[in-house]
Amino acid sequence: MKKIVLISGCSSGIGKSLAEMMANEGHTVFAGARKLSDLKDMADNIIPVQLDVNNESDIDQVMAIIKKRCGHLDILVNNAGYGAMGPLAEVPASQVQAQFSTNVFAPLLMAQKALPLLREKSAGKEKLTKNNGLIVNIGSSAGIFTVPFSGVYGASKAAIHAISEVLRMELAPFNVHVMNVYPGGVASKFGDTAAKKLKDTLIANSLYKPALPAIEKRARISSNSPTTPDIFSKKLMAAMLDRHPPSDIRIGHGSSLMNIAKRILPTKLRELLMRKAYLLNALSS
Repeated sequence: MKKIVLISGCSSGIGKSLAEMMANEGHTVFAGARKLSDLKDMADNIIPVQLDVNNESDIDQVMAIIKKRCGHLDILVNNAGYGAMGPLAEVPASQVQAQFSTNVFAPLLMAQKALPLLREKSAGKEKLTKNNGLIVNIGSSAGIFTVPFSGVYGASKAAIHAISEVLRMELAPFNVHVMNVYPGGVASKFGDTAAKKLKDTLIANSLYKPALPAIEKRARISSNSPTTPDIFSKKLMAAMLDRHPPSDIRIGHGSSLMNIAKRILPTKLRELLMRKAYLLNALSS
């Protein structure tokens, strides 16, 4: 059965790849991005929509378009994300707010606004199934295995993991399922963008200047991953279209390994290894 899908953050990377892949399979795809001009290269069978996930009026307008054109929504993919790297002791409050706004508050608001459309099909004459409505939240392995200089990003992803779990329990009575996605390394522009933002997060007299190479390394850690957006999207699409979608899925280079490492490595050893890897041991007190 063909699905009606809304995907945020489709200007590049996972969002763009997933939108094109699902559209090629015959699904109706609404692809969102902050600027419509960023979607000009999308396939003709994809419906581009202006969607700044931090703009409530954009969200309302997109839901109204879907309601008018299709009457309901099968799958919501909260893919839009924001990442800025830097030491927690110095990161500007504005960067903390920006990351939580995009990575936590926006996906929750999107779910709230989409819920009537996700339930619409359940109220029809079709036989109810567990995947009539599906919310897919793109989290991160960084929200499980914490790493220096990505504390705010990791915290925001840990928060969306928790929200996904609670939403899954609370929406189960209404036949809407929630899938938590834990990506590992996925080749994209995300790391390069995060690295460029370092000038906004690292203060001029930073205590961590000697560790700048390690901060830049952390920002770009996923850029050269062997897992491409297409590989990632193919696995994610299969899980989304499964008759019984999983509650949690790990996709991407190192995603399963990081989860295992967090569980088996003693905290002191793990933190010692991270301090060494990110040049923290070389900093003077």
